[in-house]
Amino acid sequence: MTAKNAQRETILWQTGHCYLGEVLVACTPKGVCAVLPGETADELVEDLAERFPRAELTHANDSRAPWFTEVMNHLIDSRRPLTVELDLRGTEFQCKVWQALQEIPSGCSSSYGNIAQQIGMPTASRAVAGACAANPLAVVVPCHRVLRGDGSLSGYRWGVKRKQAVLSHEQGLSDR
Repeated sequence: MTAKNAQRETILWQTGHCYLGEVLVACTPKGVCAVLPGETADELVEDLAERFPRAELTHANDSRAPWFTEVMNHLIDSRRPLTVELDLRGTEFQCKVWQALQEIPSGCSSSYGNIAQQIGMPTASRAVAGACAANPLAVVVPCHRVLRGDGSLSGYRWGVKRKQAVLSHEQGLSDR
């Protein structure tokens, strides 16, 4: 998926490591536009370049940048409110879904059908799943909290193993 309006803009990026593996956080002047977990920094920069093909990608080389540290702290404890601005780019439908996902509390879950109902499109479960798959902000826009109607895990853009890791991590936080 490529981002709209990504011409001639500079996107700063920085990588770090957490329980999800390597994580790339990217930021535009409007806010954080990507949080991508993966195996290597090179793979993640490639993913970012595919999402923003016309942007100039610049390594921030600053692990203390406020936008980076706040996102990394949120990955550690998703109960903390995120105050950094987000630069969400998608269709109107995707943005509706992503907004609904942000309302699911840490340690809780929902279903694709429930999200479809919540946004006023009760027959759009599959489209909700597609919007979850297109989400560029792992954990920050918590698509991992969306399960099948029977409560079982289903696909996750960054792998079901990572989805289970995030859910287990958040459950551990809730148990404290």
